[in-house]
Amino acid sequence: MTLLALLSAGPAQPPHRFVFLGADRFAHYADMASLQPEGSGGRIRVFQVVEPDFRAAGDAYWGGWSWWRFDCGAGGKVDRLDFAAVREGGAEGPATPDDAPAYAAVEGGDAFEMLVAACNPDDYDTDAVTLEEAVTHGRAQLAIN
Repeated sequence: MTLLALLSAGPAQPPHRFVFLGADRFAHYADMASLQPEGSGGRIRVFQVVEPDFRAAGDAYWGGWSWWRFDCGAGGKVDRLDFAAVREGGAEGPATPDDAPAYAAVEGGDAFEMLVAACNPDDYDTDAVTLEEAVTHGRAQLAIN
């Protein structure tokens, strides 16, 4: 029976490598495990954590994911590609496309912090390796701010 349970469990989730980027209204984390280099930049997934007890339409949420495209070259452009809410417990989606144009990341903003981390991934220590750890860490950061 144990073998049957293992076979039907589905594929294991890939490990995360969450790097804390900062906290304002949300706590932001780049998932370095999602980093996909492309030319002078690439794509990376960023998770934003909401405060405890955040609810929308009666559901409790942990936050949401966004894929970002970035360019490490001169001008440092970033482009948020989508957003997918994450309910408490980890259920995700659906993703909603973000059609806003790419823009230059400005120092001091969360997009700039994401760009610096994505362009220099080896310069950062891991703050969390699971979504639950990122939520716990993020909520502690939000309580400080």
